[in-house]
Amino acid sequence: MSGANSEVATHWWRDAVIYQIYPRSWADADGDGVGDLPGITARLDHLAALGVDALWISPFYTSPQNDAGYDVADYRDVDPLFGTLADADALLDKAHRLGLRVIVDLVPNHSSSEHAWFQAALASPPGSPERARYLFRDGRGERGDEPPNNWQSLFGGPAWERIIEADGTPGQWYLHLFDVSQPDFDWSNPEVGDEMESVIRFWLDRGVDGFRIDVAHGLVKAAGLPDEDHSLDRHLSRTDLMPMWDRDEVHDVYRRWRNVVEEYDGDRVLVGEAWVTPAERLARYVRADELHQTFNFDYLMTPWLAPDQRAAITASLAATASVGAPTTWVLSNHDVVRHATRLGYPQRPGPVSAPGIGAADPQPDRLLGVRRARAATMVMLALPGSAYLYQGEELGLPDATELPDEARQDPTFARTGGRELGRDGCRVPIPWEGASPGCGFGPSASTWLPQPKVYAELAVDRQQGAADSTLELYRALLALRHDWSLGQGVLSWPEELADDAEVLRFTVTTPRGAVAVLANVGSDGVRIPNAARVLASSAELGQDGTVPRDVTVWLSND
Repeated sequence: MSGANSEVATHWWRDAVIYQIYPRSWADADGDGVGDLPGITARLDHLAALGVDALWISPFYTSPQNDAGYDVADYRDVDPLFGTLADADALLDKAHRLGLRVIVDLVPNHSSSEHAWFQAALASPPGSPERARYLFRDGRGERGDEPPNNWQSLFGGPAWERIIEADGTPGQWYLHLFDVSQPDFDWSNPEVGDEMESVIRFWLDRGVDGFRIDVAHGLVKAAGLPDEDHSLDRHLSRTDLMPMWDRDEVHDVYRRWRNVVEEYDGDRVLVGEAWVTPAERLARYVRADELHQTFNFDYLMTPWLAPDQRAAITASLAATASVGAPTTWVLSNHDVVRHATRLGYPQRPGPVSAPGIGAADPQPDRLLGVRRARAATMVMLALPGSAYLYQGEELGLPDATELPDEARQDPTFARTGGRELGRDGCRVPIPWEGASPGCGFGPSASTWLPQPKVYAELAVDRQQGAADSTLELYRALLALRHDWSLGQGVLSWPEELADDAEVLRFTVTTPRGAVAVLANVGSDGVRIPNAARVLASSAELGQDGTVPRDVTVWLSND
């Protein structure tokens, strides 16, 4: 038996359902084709009716938008593209009145190259205090023409950029693990830590309920910035073997931040985006005096195969139980292909690769993808712990897999010369009204990325009240999850089906009772136990009452 602490959860975040909003793609209030904070505020009733507990908003800070806001020029203000500080306050006020908590993004690994600190660094000489806030280094080679080490940017190309000094000569290099416009901070400099604590306090004082921490495993780099061993697979190898990820010193940062948030009333939360392997290393981030949660990317990248699902769930629960933390579950976000599209391809054992998909690539089976996505979501929402939803998944939205190259805006696409298509496909604006221009995204027909034609039939108003729609399925599941306290439950596997290759079965026992979950991943039809009552089903059952392939049911014996 494994799962969450058997005691009733006392902290809201231990079993919360948290909904991610990508602000430029949620709702546009002013008609410029880009979503904004007033647009979010106007549509918050949708989240209250859906039944989530909190929303997490991706960055809306002042930014040149070279990486859609993850390049922050001012951490204490709102970019005019999204509104004003007054708009942020109004959003917080309405969300709290609706009973929704608000988590905002924090980007502590790097700033924008337009940040005042970096501009001061460019204007200052090598060795100056201004440059010491970032990772400036002399180049290698006789004239310093080669980068300081062999690190590569995650967006393609070298992770170093050489500057021109004030006298017009080629000068030092600065590190950017992401876009060239995103210089990495030097977290060995105390000024950096002090500044980021001040930013955290600024937003806590305004009433936010917590922070999602971008690149939480990347703040601290190995001393001396040694070369990377390029024989290691960045996605599969131990992250602590790489000089830019998962350094032990990063845990001191999060102990400091935990102390800060615990000074405030209201049970504020810290959630880390940490692509860390193995699971035992990831669990160190959620020890009792560090972060409250980290995203479960191992689960996100698990294929729709019973043995793989069973192994990922078991390993995830065991790892977080070892430190007394809740497990998190997530199937989609703003950086990966939506699961309604991923699952429309043949499923193979092992971690799923989820690169961008283009018109020239093999296209998914859309109907199969959404059928599997609904079934997979039912598995996820029954699991003990906290669940994260990505905007639009409650509509069964697919990725935009046929975007024209000229529409793409992800810097990954440009930096790799189009070899990597990037993440635009999962970031397309939400359809609210099927018959309206731009599917009701805003008062104009403009949308910053073009919407696929199918989005009109998947719009909120087309699904509202339709019994078999994905939207109504999500509403029903979230209500049942709350009524049965599934997030607070304890999971057990039936021993006689431990090696079943076609069916995933488990039971979640809560103070309210027990819910059995049966997911038919590969069989022609699975019979439901005679005494069981069906609480919910991801699709229609067979005429003989069996569970068809790629369908999940929740069952009760009460």
